[in-house]
Amino acid sequence: MTVQQKLEILGEAARYDASCASSGSTRAAEKGKLGNAVHGGICHSWAADGRCVSLLKVLQSNACIYDCAYCANRSSNDIPRATFQPEELAELTLGFYRRNYIEGLFLSSGVVKNPDYTMELMERTLTLIRAQFNGYIHVKIIPGASPLQVHRIGLLADRVSCNIELPSVSSLAALAPQKTPQALIEPMRLIKDAGSQLLEDGRKHRNAPQFVPAGQSTQMIIGASPDSDLTVMTLARAMYKRMQMKRVYYSAYVPVGNHPTLPNASAPVPLLREHRLYQADWLMRFYSFEPDELADAHNPNLDMAVDPKTAWALRHVDRFPVEVNTADRELLLRIPGVGQKSADRIIAARRYGPLRWESLRQLGVVMKRAQYFLTAGGRFHGRMQPDSPYLHDVLSDLRDPEQTSLFDKPATPLLAAPTTVTPAPLPQQPKLLQLPTPTVQLHDLVV
Repeated sequence: MTVQQKLEILGEAARYDASCASSGSTRAAEKGKLGNAVHGGICHSWAADGRCVSLLKVLQSNACIYDCAYCANRSSNDIPRATFQPEELAELTLGFYRRNYIEGLFLSSGVVKNPDYTMELMERTLTLIRAQFNGYIHVKIIPGASPLQVHRIGLLADRVSCNIELPSVSSLAALAPQKTPQALIEPMRLIKDAGSQLLEDGRKHRNAPQFVPAGQSTQMIIGASPDSDLTVMTLARAMYKRMQMKRVYYSAYVPVGNHPTLPNASAPVPLLREHRLYQADWLMRFYSFEPDELADAHNPNLDMAVDPKTAWALRHVDRFPVEVNTADRELLLRIPGVGQKSADRIIAARRYGPLRWESLRQLGVVMKRAQYFLTAGGRFHGRMQPDSPYLHDVLSDLRDPEQTSLFDKPATPLLAAPTTVTPAPLPQQPKLLQLPTPTVQLHDLVV
């Protein structure tokens, strides 16, 4: 099999891994070597300086001894198999960089023979590349690999990821029985501990080696198991707090085969749910929201009709409207349509005098949502109060309004007693395997 044929197979096989992130590391150029990772990034992602950059995203091999039900490369799936030799992949990567096709590498792999053998293949590949290339490299850690192999990879890569895949112990046991929670979590713990130690060494010694300077990330598959959004967010929160994770990625499950425990190929892909989880993730990382504020035992899934912050505000109407001239930053950030930059601008602007309603849009406030939840100088301009039973439908993203014609009569403005807007119905989710509630959850193991 030629290198080109291998690239076609292994490049296609890598497309399901979403845990790629912009660089964030600083591996400067060196004389006699290609590339650098200063503000570098990856394929179709935004680098720290705002550039959209490219990446060779490929597998070392799509041969795999595991039979995970959700994976296209599982051992029972009848697909063409290929494996790059380290010399082949190294030369391919360097050749692509010389032609200005790529700015970095994302390398993952199926599990060939065993985790350590696979990691040895990847380590040899990276060693050959690093002899000439100083650009950005992101590597997928194989669950179950030895601590020594994890450490060696960490010295060669800018960022690593060990995908936790499924958000609960029960779903992992049902869909990926050959993987254990400990095998997934232990590499993350090793990377966190080794990174902290080498960071401390770097403060004392100028020439201390870099270990995963851009940190680690992980990925969860959404929609392959019946786990709730609350379970997903609770695990993500634990990963951020306890594993110092840079990013948790959410990947809507795409049917890749027939399996009794999975949605069938005709089932809708839960892209809207993935989008809501990313919004909730942003609120947890930058707005101090906790998972149990965004969902709870009575409503364990996010509202698909409105964004998570708006859904929280509609459940806490007793806190609104908020007066923007007196509210502190924490309370301003709880207003739908007010972000971090607009909150800071409000605080800075009101030092020079009270803010008026007309000023808020200029400060970056999204008035389409915010008008129902704030006052300026005691004046409320929303078309209905926050506790209105119609407000949820008015703010729904699922409405499908008719396109306005230039020749139609103007629509009647929405008054205090609006007509209820019925959101478009959500597609019915397929019935999944009913899993028993485990006594130990994955987020309990992330310590």
